[in-house]
Amino acid sequence: MLALLHTSPVHVPVFDALRDEAHPELELRHLVDAGLLDGARREGPEAVTDAVLAALRRAVDDGARAVLCTCSTIGGVAEAAAERAGVPVLRVDRPMAAAAVAAGPHVVVLAALESTLTPTAALIEEEAERAGRPVEVRTHLVDGAWSRFEAGDTEGYLRLVTAAADSVTAADAIVLAQASMAPARELTRATTVPVLSSPGPGLAAAAEAARVP
Repeated sequence: MLALLHTSPVHVPVFDALRDEAHPELELRHLVDAGLLDGARREGPEAVTDAVLAALRRAVDDGARAVLCTCSTIGGVAEAAAERAGVPVLRVDRPMAAAAVAAGPHVVVLAALESTLTPTAALIEEEAERAGRPVEVRTHLVDGAWSRFEAGDTEGYLRLVTAAADSVTAADAIVLAQASMAPARELTRATTVPVLSSPGPGLAAAAEAARVP
C-alpha cells in the first residue's frame, strides 16, 4: 500500500485517477492535513517537522510500504524524515525536477504560493548537482492564483497559471511547482517551452518504491 500525504483534499481525486489509469493494482491511502501547509507558510517548513513525522508514522502504522508527499512546500521535510519513518518517503516533485534539469540549463519555476518557490528551486539545483549539469533557475509567483484556489475557483486558478506559462520565453523547461497546477500543462497554447508537472512522474516513482519487498 502507498500512502499519500496531502495538504489539500483536491489532490485525492487527481491521484486516484492517475492510479486507475497507470497503476490499477496499487492500493492508495490518502492522508489530508491542511494544517501542515498553514504552519509551513507561517513559520517555515522546518517548523512542521514533528507534525510531518507523526503523519508519516501513522501511515506506516496503517500498513504503508512507502509515502508520497504531494505538497512541494513540505516535501523536503517529509523526504528528510524517511529514515525515522522506516519506509521510503518521496516528494512528488523530484522526478519533475530531474526532468527539468535534463531538458537544459534554463529552468523557469511557476508557483501560486511564495513558500513553494525556494524549496522547488533548491530541489532543481540539487538534481542538477547530482546530474553534474549546470542550471539557472528563475522563479515566478503567479499573482492572485492562490486566492482563486482557496476560493474554490479552479477554472480561474488554472487560467492564471496557464497565462503565466504561456508568457515564458527563453527557457528550456517550465516547472509547475505545485501538483494542483498540473492541468495547466494541457491548457497552454502560446509557449513553445516544455511544461512539466509533478503528479504523474511522482506517482510512478512512489508506486515503484511501494512495490520493493
